[in-house]
Amino acid sequence: MESLPVDVSHPAVRDYLSLVRLQVLTPLSLLINIASLLVCSLIVSPSAGDIMKSHPTSISPSPRIIAAYVVAIFLGQIGYCVLLVIARKPETKAALVKAVGLSLVVANWLMALWAISWVLEFFLISTILLGLLVLCLLYSNIALLMYHPPTSSHPLDMALIHAPLRFFLILPLSLLFPYSLFITLGLFYSPGHPEHYTNFAWPGFGVAFGANILGLVVILMRCDIVWAVAATWICTSIWSARPKPAPVYITVILFTVLHPLALFGTLLYRRLSKREGRIALPTDEGHDTGSSGRRGPREVDAEALWGSG
Repeated sequence: MESLPVDVSHPAVRDYLSLVRLQVLTPLSLLINIASLLVCSLIVSPSAGDIMKSHPTSISPSPRIIAAYVVAIFLGQIGYCVLLVIARKPETKAALVKAVGLSLVVANWLMALWAISWVLEFFLISTILLGLLVLCLLYSNIALLMYHPPTSSHPLDMALIHAPLRFFLILPLSLLFPYSLFITLGLFYSPGHPEHYTNFAWPGFGVAFGANILGLVVILMRCDIVWAVAATWICTSIWSARPKPAPVYITVILFTVLHPLALFGTLLYRRLSKREGRIALPTDEGHDTGSSGRRGPREVDAEALWGSG
């Protein structure tokens, strides 16, 4: 076989081939993820929502609100796939190829497999898959922050790379993984006995408080709009599914208010800080004038003072 006319070992050629590979594999994995969730949510019986209703826990979310969240994830990934095709800037291509790479492809496959294991009620496998999903998305988000941090000079990268990946991460990290873990460990009650909803209230409180305090710290430190929206969305999904034990209900209601307040407060603080930084201090002209009119010490003639002798 004759050698190719292109040197595939050249870094630029390898990056180009990696980008082409992502342009094929990423939309394909997204379609598989969408198809898997649609089948498991609308066609299979019991559906994914039915499994949630049959295994209520202290942190069970509203299936409809979570379904809307997943739709938002898919819309963000569609924008990401469009950017894969239209990207022209070297920085954007580097972020797509080197920072994200195949991690989003793997994440879509993991979520598709999770949906199947969920409706089959293989909860241990479901928990393992969600744990791997969190690790995969955590890696891609950290790589993005390290090698291609979000800046206002690249608004498309912020909207179509950073935002979808962070939005995708927050769902399994804050809700799906602990929820599946609760069911795996038996921390749920029978839907036929709703009076037992207070069972395992404190583990639910720990998860709700820990996930939301982490989100609050991120919002305050980075002024993260995506995290504020996602965390508020998840809190709303939890308190919307009633009944809830008081520690969990009060916690998610509190953070539903705190996340937007923290975001607006951080935005206001940054704007005021920039405005104060632009104000120049006036010069003290009077002080300068007085000091300029002051005469220095005169030379003393020693012979005139003491005599010539």
